[in-house]
Amino acid sequence: MANYRSGRINEEIKREVSSIIRNNLKDPRITAMISVTDVNVTKDLKYAKVYVSIFGSEEAKANTMEALKSSSGFLRKEIGSRVKLRHTPEILIELDSSIERGMYIDSLIEKIKENESSNE
Repeated sequence: MANYRSGRINEEIKREVSSIIRNNLKDPRITAMISVTDVNVTKDLKYAKVYVSIFGSEEAKANTMEALKSSSGFLRKEIGSRVKLRHTPEILIELDSSIERGMYIDSLIEKIKENESSNE
């Protein structure tokens, strides 16, 4: 039963954080495209680890991560007003590089396929 509730809370916070970043954050340092990939809220609802994927150059990624981390207080305040929870969790922003890692593995597989087809 508790797993079902935590899953709902994770998805609700993920949806709200994504909406807040897209519509309410007005930081000029945010120039890259941001996607919220996952949210993990601790069982005691004290912390919410938000995983974001950032598409852009390395400099844009660094600036965007800095802007997101500095706006965590604003995100927490907005989540507190939008999601009705007894305790509003503290927002911890983490960079999720799984998409880039997946693209790299896919490129390696394609190279292997090309080598096998050229050897035949």
